[in-house]
Amino acid sequence: MAAVTRNHDYHIVNPSPWPIVGSISLFILAVGAVLWMHEIAPPWVFAIGVIGVLYTMYGWWSDAIKEGQAGDHTPVVQIAFRYGMMLFIASEVMFFVAWFWAYFDGFFMATDPLQYARVEWSGGQWPPTGVELFNPWHLPLFNTIILLTSGTTVTWAHHALLHNDRRGLKIGLALTVALGLLFTVVQAIEYTHAGFTFAGNYYGATFFMATGFHGFHVIIGTIFLAVCLIRALRGDMSPKHHLGFEFAAWYWHFVDVVWLFLFATVYIWGSWGVAVH
Repeated sequence: MAAVTRNHDYHIVNPSPWPIVGSISLFILAVGAVLWMHEIAPPWVFAIGVIGVLYTMYGWWSDAIKEGQAGDHTPVVQIAFRYGMMLFIASEVMFFVAWFWAYFDGFFMATDPLQYARVEWSGGQWPPTGVELFNPWHLPLFNTIILLTSGTTVTWAHHALLHNDRRGLKIGLALTVALGLLFTVVQAIEYTHAGFTFAGNYYGATFFMATGFHGFHVIIGTIFLAVCLIRALRGDMSPKHHLGFEFAAWYWHFVDVVWLFLFATVYIWGSWGVAVH
């Protein structure tokens, strides 16, 4: 049979096992996590789900990279990818809005004299009576400087790629990955010195959920950029074709902005006039 000539700019994806494999892995991960927390099932059920999700990410993204190298990602397809990444980041914004909302709800309810039940457990103040906070000008400020610097280095790497400066690309990405790892280490040290816990404490629950999920996103972003660094070392990506790195940079800047809001509201505003640890 004669080969069929494609006369359009759209990419028809080949049949792929990753959607169903990823769905099953996510289901096992979620169910395994719930059963593990309730001590109904051992942790290896959750671990199987995690391994499946990681394997799906590796396989699916590897296929996407091969499609891009084969020329399937035409300008029209790239526009669709950009819209998809924008919508994904928008959904992440809404995710963090929920945690900020919970934090502010705790503040306004705890300080509202009409909310008698909340005043009873909070002492009529936010943070609740007896909660000793972090000094925002110590480790939190240091982590803020780390993330802002990493935003600069990833921008440097992006501009280096646009000007086909491979050395600048590699150095900028390596510095960004190192700064991301350093942020995670500093946040782990900070958590070990917390003057409050997650359980039985509304302030602790909202604090650890907001900052913890941000820390999780930093880890994901660091892995994202580490993959870009590996590809840069292999000679992949060009000034005109580097969607993966472009999306990684977008995601990293999003993580930066979320942290600035966390630092300004949870750490600085939340500890205003309160004893710090």
